[in-house]
Amino acid sequence: LGASLLLLQRDYRFERVRFWGCIQGVRGAYYIAEGLGPDRAAPRSRLYSLNCVEWSLLPPVTEEMVAQAEQLKGRFQGDPSFEYEYTEINAEDAERLFEDGKEPMIKEEARLVATIEQIDRAVGIVPRGAFVKTPLGSVHENRNFEGLSLMEAKKLSSYFHFTEPVNLKNKTLLEKADLDPSTDFLDSLEHDIPQGSWTVQPEKGGTVVVLRSLLWLGLTFYHVPMTKQYGYVYFGTGEKNFDLPFML
Repeated sequence: LGASLLLLQRDYRFERVRFWGCIQGVRGAYYIAEGLGPDRAAPRSRLYSLNCVEWSLLPPVTEEMVAQAEQLKGRFQGDPSFEYEYTEINAEDAERLFEDGKEPMIKEEARLVATIEQIDRAVGIVPRGAFVKTPLGSVHENRNFEGLSLMEAKKLSSYFHFTEPVNLKNKTLLEKADLDPSTDFLDSLEHDIPQGSWTVQPEKGGTVVVLRSLLWLGLTFYHVPMTKQYGYVYFGTGEKNFDLPFML
């Protein structure tokens, strides 16, 4: 895997390649990698492999894909060409598809793209200050970021969702007055719903802090306090934990 990611970076001319994780299917597993460009907030190129050697580029995600994938239940099969029949489709959409001569189906490849996007939006996180937003709107890694202190690293408010902010727009001017617009341009984890959907655990005597999502079981984030080392990886079935509100 390590060798193939270097070849992947060279072949596609990415600035950086990141191993995103693995989604386990019934008959096989999808290994996911992301290609990053200069603007970290720009849409990422996502690729998958079934054998850690040959990589296939995934199509760009659309809101329609995400909406369709949310209707699907059950495990991934591990076959990109597998087709799901989705029955929970409203009458108008079904009629339109039949008129076009199409069956109301969704390929597993489209479900894979949508699931990766859902996980990134819901639980893809970064430490506060790791990225800066330029006055022109592009987002870059903060070269002055030296890591969070151990005290800060134990707080949920020190971590941000690396996606388009939602709660930030609803804050009052008074609340925004204390924020630094270059670093505090994302939503923090402290207001995530449901409350308690994250666990924060210092490990190895406080030399590393690990966050785990209980909403998307299998997502693990780590940060080594006072260093630039952080990241997250997902190893799971690609299914959301809808029972979480009853478990808390």
